[in-house]
Amino acid sequence: MSMLCDAAEAGADAFHEALGGTPRQGRQASAEVIRRLYRLLEALYGRSEGFADHFADLCDRLGHLANARPAALRARDERRAVRPDGFLEERPVAYMAYVDRFAGDLNGVRSRIPHLQKLGVTYLHLLPFLRGRNGENDGGFAVRAFDEIEPRLGTMADLEALCTDLHAADIMLCSDLVLNHVADDHAWARAAAAGDTRYQAWFHTLPDRQACDAYEVGLDQVFPEAAPGNFTHVPAMGGWVWTTFYPYQWDLNYAHFPVFAAMAETMLGLANRGVDVFRLDSAPFLWKRAGTACTNQPEVHVILQALRAVIELVAPGVLLKAEAVMPPADVSRYLGDAQHPECHLAYHSGLMAASWTALVEQRADMVETVMKATPPPPPGTGWMTYVRCHDDIVWSVLKQDVAAGGRRFRERIGFVADFLEGCVPGSYARGVAFQRGRERTLHGTNGMTAALVGLPGNDPAAQRLALARFQLLYGLACWAGAVPMIFMGDELAQGNNEDARDVDSIMADSRWTGRPRFDETRLRDMEIGDGLPASSFSAIRAILDARADTRLDPLAPVTVIDSGHPAVLALQRGPDAWAVFNFSASRIPLDDLPVRLKARDEVLHGQRGAGLMPCGMLWVVRGS
Repeated sequence: MSMLCDAAEAGADAFHEALGGTPRQGRQASAEVIRRLYRLLEALYGRSEGFADHFADLCDRLGHLANARPAALRARDERRAVRPDGFLEERPVAYMAYVDRFAGDLNGVRSRIPHLQKLGVTYLHLLPFLRGRNGENDGGFAVRAFDEIEPRLGTMADLEALCTDLHAADIMLCSDLVLNHVADDHAWARAAAAGDTRYQAWFHTLPDRQACDAYEVGLDQVFPEAAPGNFTHVPAMGGWVWTTFYPYQWDLNYAHFPVFAAMAETMLGLANRGVDVFRLDSAPFLWKRAGTACTNQPEVHVILQALRAVIELVAPGVLLKAEAVMPPADVSRYLGDAQHPECHLAYHSGLMAASWTALVEQRADMVETVMKATPPPPPGTGWMTYVRCHDDIVWSVLKQDVAAGGRRFRERIGFVADFLEGCVPGSYARGVAFQRGRERTLHGTNGMTAALVGLPGNDPAAQRLALARFQLLYGLACWAGAVPMIFMGDELAQGNNEDARDVDSIMADSRWTGRPRFDETRLRDMEIGDGLPASSFSAIRAILDARADTRLDPLAPVTVIDSGHPAVLALQRGPDAWAVFNFSASRIPLDDLPVRLKARDEVLHGQRGAGLMPCGMLWVVRGS
């Protein structure tokens, strides 16, 4: 115990000396965080040679980063410290976009701020904008340099200017932090390939194919069609490099302390530029252990808890968000608990996939099953809910729930995927398969929300129903989660990407089908109140306005209640608010529903008198 205290105190001394002195009260608080950080890192690296010295050096660097944090950002930290749950109480609304497809470059994004404000956005997630690998780079997720902006998108000065403008508009900026891997032309990888033994230790290199095969037995394949296997032969490295995603993305070795230290500094350097939230990309893959699937290992959570600790020391107003595509019970572990704080937010990919299933089947049971299996988030944390994003609808997140219902996954979800991909007679959807391959394996489905719900319709009646589907899905996302997210172009009902410039990209990776460029013509139509873009924008805006009602407690738990009808999902938020969602294409009288929707309850969204219209919903709060 004394050794732990001595080493932790030495780290605290190094931190505060680099910080240039701290008031006694502040020193006590930060010293406690440093002790927690020491315990976490000692569990991972305590047996490595010179760990105590490495820890003191890390604390020194953290102190310098804290000292370099701009005054305006420290002021934001202090405001958030007064209300730790404030970011949830403020009912944030997220928007996800690619910089180039949304606005050309970072300066162009600044010109889009009025549009975001009109929509009600308070949280902007810009997909990878750091310098990517030359050539193929997985949409920017193969990072060549963490301290440079992709040249065609701007400079670090442009990023800082954007952050300043966003903060003035009360909008947070979220950036991806690609934790698991770097591009094969990153400086670390180049040094390792050139024979630098210090950097070779930063990566996993296996000596022969037999050693790889021993691991492969337990591993899944993220891209079985485009990039089968998890290892790539690299002669310059003397063996096979671990490459979970693509051959040009080398997995980092988090069993090596310098890797953790470098990634922590990378995160904090961007935080000091003004980034408010970090999406921790591919977090479950950070630790490798033979005989396992090498995902969700206990050490992964220790690493993320340690990153949370360094954030608390240097930039306590910054948030962490977990990207873990798996069932909600597994994802919830990434939110930690009061004793082991981890991420502030996590994506609810299970609810997203279940909502599409319900829409196709015109039954609510899959959403009910997923919601009931979703643990309540710990205080100060929440679920990010969404309808679509830059990735595919990953169907595997529903495997456990389908099995629990006694159905065959390929039979049930295969029909849903086929329907959304237009392979079922009578389908209204225009999605495309992702990595089906020759054996028609069930992996994912791609497409913009509008294309998947049938917008635009063939006639006025079909279009009204398609718009109702659109609104229903966004309504559920806004009711069920803490932070609903809108994908770029959805507010204008943009369809799939059919740009001739992207044909090769789409052929290589069908996810680009759901990544169209922002449509200026549709934007102008929306602004003058014309056509489908105006209707879809108004639909989302109406939901967000209802969600802003002060009687909807953003911190209250959401629970499933019995609706009495197979097509109707009924949810309750806290003691005084209810919502029902009709996933069928038929009108359902409210009298048929036993849920509490009395006449004196006030309607926040929907119409009571007509009953639940096809794909309609009704939100109410307790009346006087």
